[in-house]
Amino acid sequence: MKRTWSVEEKVSILKEAKTAGIVETCRKHGIYAATYYSWKEKYNQNGEEGLRPGYSKQEHKDLKKLEKENERLKKMLAEKDLELGIKTELLKKKIEQWKSAKR
Repeated sequence: MKRTWSVEEKVSILKEAKTAGIVETCRKHGIYAATYYSWKEKYNQNGEEGLRPGYSKQEHKDLKKLEKENERLKKMLAEKDLELGIKTELLKKKIEQWKSAKR
């Protein structure tokens, strides 16, 4: 049966490993070193919030949503840049026409 750990337990294990050593702490609590390092990385990146169950899934969804929004904004910016470039060229041509007409 798979054991689940609360955020407080994970933090406690991470702190214990600093003083008692990683190998001893992992043996004592029956966790793999890979699990410890995974928890440590999440904790270092996001604090206790990163150790919450399902955090990475939500983070992934949020990241995908932001990437989609970023892509949409990039397209809008590219369209505005193109539009501005066209207007600038038309204005230059119009100014040249006015200058030619005055002569």
